[in-house]
Order: sequence, then C-alpha cells, then structure tokens
Amino acid sequence: MARGDGPTVRRRRLASELRRLRDVADLTIDEVGERLECSASKISRIETGHVGVTPRDARDMLKLYGLGGDELEALVQLAREARRKGWWHAYNEVFTGAFVGLEADAASLRAFQALLVPGLLQTERYTRAVIKAIRPNATEESIERRVAGRIERQRLLTESNPPEYWAVIDEAVVHRVVGGPDVMREQFERLQEIAQAPHVTLQMLPFTAGAHAGMEGPFLILGFPEQADPDVVYVENTSSGVYLEQQEDVHRYTLMFDHLRAAALNPDDTIQAIIEAMKGLAAS
Repeated sequence: MARGDGPTVRRRRLASELRRLRDVADLTIDEVGERLECSASKISRIETGHVGVTPRDARDMLKLYGLGGDELEALVQLAREARRKGWWHAYNEVFTGAFVGLEADAASLRAFQALLVPGLLQTERYTRAVIKAIRPNATEESIERRVAGRIERQRLLTESNPPEYWAVIDEAVVHRVVGGPDVMREQFERLQEIAQAPHVTLQMLPFTAGAHAGMEGPFLILGFPEQADPDVVYVENTSSGVYLEQQEDVHRYTLMFDHLRAAALNPDDTIQAIIEAMKGLAAS
C-alpha cells in the first residue's frame, strides 16, 4: 500500500470534502440534519472525521449538495474504502483514537520527546516499564496488550516503504534510567541500531541548549504525500491527545521543530552521547 492510502487518511479526506461541498451548497449543519432526518451532531462528527460515514449516508449528503455522476460515485467509493479495518482495530481497547491510523499512512514523522524514548523506538522491556509506571493500577493483561500494540506499531519503521522519521529527544531521556541498567543498555543499543537506517534521523538536545522551543511538551508532526491531506500535529499526554490541523498551528509546530533540530547535536554526536551514557551505566 502506498503511503497515504490507508482508511484513516481516506476518512479524513472524505470528511474534508463533505465539509467543503456543504459550504459550497450554502447549507448549515442544522439544515443538512433536518433534510436528511438525522441529528446535526451526526453531521458534525462526520465532517470532523470523528466517526466514519456509510456509503449510503455519503450518497445522500452528496446528492443534497448537488453532486452527481462520476464525481459522486468516486466519493461514495472513497466512503467504502474508508471503512476498511486496519491492523490496529485488533487493539481497539488500546488505540482509541485516529492517531495510529494517521501514523500508519504518514509519509513523514517529526517527533520531539522531552521525557521518554519515542514510542516507535522503544524496546519491549522499556515499553513495559513505562506503561507500568504511568498506569500503576493496570492489570498484567492490560499491560501486555499495550506492549503488544506498541511492538506492532513499530513495524512501521521496518516495512518495505517506511516513512521518513526524524526524532529529537531531550538529554533527560538519555539520563533517566527506566526499568534498570539492563533495560537501558538494551534501549541504547536499539537507538544506535535504528539510527543507522537511511530513513531515520535521531538527534539529542543537550542540557547546554538551555530554554528551548519544546519546553511545553512532546509533539509529533505527521506529513502526508497528497496535497488533499494537509499535515497534522499530534500533541500528546498520558491519557489522550489533541490534533491540530489549522495551518497556523501546523506552521508554528513546524517552526518549533526546526528550532529544536538546529539546537540539537548532529546525528553522529548524538550516537556518541548515547555511547557515553552506556559507559556511565556500566560504571554505576
């Protein structure tokens, strides 16, 4: 599958087009709901991509907006394709939003992490230690499901057509011992290994950089290959995340990331810093 061809991106693309066509038809969400005999909230959720749209509902909406012929049929087909299930549906109790689907379709991923190794780069034991720490009341079964879901996500970077992945991590990530020295040594080896991949760039932001653009917290910029699918920023926390799609928000975070990578060590010096951190573990 080509990048950007997955069901989550198709749903987002269809939602955007339905919203645009409603505006062109000069109809409000309330008017559409009234004419199609459904709630306005349903139309709103469809247009924001929070819920999928059935081919029948898509056809009814498009006809209301004055569309017909091949253009209508193409969008109804898009609605069918958007309903396909991705691998992450097997972990629906772990991945509750659209994030993993968007991540799977992105052509580029630019991540900043201030506290932890980015999820796509974590070892299994590091992941388990993190989940146990941030979810102290979770059952062993729940923890293992989350670990399995994370490992499945990581296949993204080893598939035949991986996205370009660029991560900047704060120096605190390297010095925070998660799961004990053995877990950290294994994690450091993993970082050195994945950093050799041609589609992966890893940089460390040293403490000497002082105050920096990422001090508000971690974020991820997802870039897509089609002009119809604008970039989106995902700002995460321990329990949920916020998607930012407005052009000014995406531009602001893109500028922040540019400042972060400019202030960070270059990739070779980053690996050397990780090697030094490994030596420190051995000496402790």
